[in-house]
Amino acid sequence: MQETEEITTIGELCKNLGLTTRTLRYWEEVGIIEAVERSDGANRGYSPYTVRRIKFIMKLKDLGLTIKEMKDLYKIYGEAKATERMIPELLRILEVHIDMIDEKIAKLSSLRNEISDYHNKMQSKFNESVQ
Repeated sequence: MQETEEITTIGELCKNLGLTTRTLRYWEEVGIIEAVERSDGANRGYSPYTVRRIKFIMKLKDLGLTIKEMKDLYKIYGEAKATERMIPELLRILEVHIDMIDEKIAKLSSLRNEISDYHNKMQSKFNESVQ
């Protein structure tokens, strides 16, 4: 880490990003973020690079990637920070997620139609019974 980089404390980072300290510690434990710098031996601190990485992980999480998928991407990215190797794998993973979402949408659409049909049948029967 460079001397001029500002370290963000775990509390400050959690507050700014809406995360819990437990989440960050878990991400460290499973290996999707690096171990943190400890400026005074007690407080966790994150370099600007790690903060950017955490924001990227949050985006991947929002996109539905699993911890395992994130770990796999991190391995591909590696120490060399090989973005050109990571992006094709990220694209592949996102395509799989798109396919899964399309399947869920189709199932939900079918379920909605079944529920709507049943609702209409029940409404008709009820209307007939009160006349």
